[in-house]
Amino acid sequence: MEDSLKSTARQIAVQALEGETRYDGSPFIGHADGVADIVTQEIGLPDSCAAAVYLHEATRVHKDIDISAFPQDVRLMVDGLNKISTIKPKDTRLEAENYKKLIVQYSADPRVSVIKIADRLEVMRHLEMFPKMSRDQKLLETLMLYMPLAHQLGLYKINSELGDIYFRHAEPEQYRAITNKLRATEKDRERLMQEFIEPLKKKLSDAGIHYKLKVRTKSAWSIWRKMQVQKVPFEGVYDVFAIRFIIDCEPDRTLEKDLCWRVFSYVTEEYESDTKRLRDWITKPRPSGYESLHITVKNARGNYLEVQIRTVRMDDIAENGPAAHWAYKGIQQESTTQTWLQSVRDALSNPLVASAEDLPAPPDKEIFVFTPSGELRMLKAGSSVLDFAFGIHSGLGARCSGGLVNGKAVKINEKLKTGDTVEILTSKNQRPNRDWLGWVVTSKARSKIKLELDAEERKRATEGREILERRLRNWKLEFPDDMQSEYMKAHGYKSVMPFMAAIADGTLDVNDIKAFIQEKASGSREEVQAQDHKRFIPVTDSGEDILVLNAKDVKGLDYKMAACCNPVFGDDVFGFVTRSAGIKIHRMSCPNAARLLERYPYRIQKVVWQDTATAGSFLATLVVTSEPEHSVLSSIMTVTGQFRASIRSLNVAENHRNGTFEITIRLFVPSSLELDKVISQISAIRQVSRVKRL
Repeated sequence: MEDSLKSTARQIAVQALEGETRYDGSPFIGHADGVADIVTQEIGLPDSCAAAVYLHEATRVHKDIDISAFPQDVRLMVDGLNKISTIKPKDTRLEAENYKKLIVQYSADPRVSVIKIADRLEVMRHLEMFPKMSRDQKLLETLMLYMPLAHQLGLYKINSELGDIYFRHAEPEQYRAITNKLRATEKDRERLMQEFIEPLKKKLSDAGIHYKLKVRTKSAWSIWRKMQVQKVPFEGVYDVFAIRFIIDCEPDRTLEKDLCWRVFSYVTEEYESDTKRLRDWITKPRPSGYESLHITVKNARGNYLEVQIRTVRMDDIAENGPAAHWAYKGIQQESTTQTWLQSVRDALSNPLVASAEDLPAPPDKEIFVFTPSGELRMLKAGSSVLDFAFGIHSGLGARCSGGLVNGKAVKINEKLKTGDTVEILTSKNQRPNRDWLGWVVTSKARSKIKLELDAEERKRATEGREILERRLRNWKLEFPDDMQSEYMKAHGYKSVMPFMAAIADGTLDVNDIKAFIQEKASGSREEVQAQDHKRFIPVTDSGEDILVLNAKDVKGLDYKMAACCNPVFGDDVFGFVTRSAGIKIHRMSCPNAARLLERYPYRIQKVVWQDTATAGSFLATLVVTSEPEHSVLSSIMTVTGQFRASIRSLNVAENHRNGTFEITIRLFVPSSLELDKVISQISAIRQVSRVKRL
């Protein structure tokens, strides 16, 4: 049945590809034949996978070919291969990991990735036929995409061949040098093998230990990589030549451990060992489950050899189980990806048993979409056009009015899927609103929308404040902080910004504020002067009352720190007597100071700080202007941590006009001296251009 599937699929491909040739003039069907042979003969997949290869090449050219008569798993593989063939990496070196994940996502049947690697191997075996520009691109794609993927899937032989082909074309001189050295030293290695094994054979035989040997010489590409990483010459790579002992015994861990260490003792008795390179993963297996003894030894000639000692069970787990080679080399994978990749190994080990229905789907935590120019972008699953726009640039997101997805006009809340090509439409009159927060799933989009909304509210709040102050001047009325707080509380405003913004929007009538002020305006100057006078502490011989501020009890009944300027211990301050909230302490540099001192001299109370600061803490607000680099936030946090200061909140607003960050920091400090230190050190940060205290 499978053979007939392959034959039928090939006939369809021959007809569809008739007249098509490769760069060297040979029929294009030769490429499909080559890939099918690699898939079935070299990798060992069933003929249904070869059928998928032929149908992929046929339907890639003629999309209207009917393949509905073929089994579902074959059609699923064809669909995945066709999707992968549309990937045109714009800059593989920069986005290799994203492209690799995209290949994985397109592989609903995990054998698709294996087939794609076989396809790339066939291309690389005939790389000479391609023009130079295409050849260079394929070399880069192979290095950055297909070799890591082959390694992760456990296709080590293919990975080594791809590496050697890449090395031969990319570094021909170095390739020749290493391969020539390997040829020149081949007889030496054979002699070393015989010399090494001979005494061990007798000892192991006498001990009744049954084993087999696996011997391998590293590929030229692997040797070259080690030379680069370790910065050593060819002769300095210890494991060019390695011997693996695989002990045949019952799968009893105590027995296995004992036999491995016995073999180890025979090897180290015969040869000098490098204890620094001993790796004992039998006593304490790696988290992945990998078990083996590794040791590097030196013979009488001074040659170094790597020796690995393990049992049949350990070798089987290392080669085929969850602790396969790619995992124990330290490559971190998400658990879902690891499970999915393991299913590929299961499919390779049991190709006639595994089917698409038995295999888990590839991870779907991300989607991959393209810009109109072909650039690949990775987004969180469930992302919308709006997420994509903010992912490109915050300014583009803020003006997004819709999009074109695969050429079709859609709304900004349209959900995207892997493979979509997205173009953003903008409008200069577009502005973010609260609804947008429900249409995005990426943290970047949410934070940028909130910043835009906050910036817009700040702008309206500024307009509202100007309106209120202008009306109050015309009415010759005062609206002190305590009265404003009372009004805001009564009308449900939790902060000044939405209160002022409501005035600008017209949702709050300033005439209501006027009526409130007039209603509260009562009492005489004498009553005000008498208020709280009994709490003052005389500290001079002139009889003048001066209030002494206790730096520890800043929230006492006698006085409160004004929220408009947040005085700190050591600041030059004065007191302002209010009708209902005691005395408010203001800084002399407070924005409201001139007005209060000029219009209400009879309410001004002289104050001084006590001689030394105690354990009190004061709230201060700084506005930092810096270059738009996120690293500056880390620098600010580091500077603040060096002093007796703690950050209460930190907000960042991007000034698109000036190309700067406006960073508002609210922090607690024990004194103005400590605050001055913080300001001085923040000002010294390279990216910071200005620090202002509010």
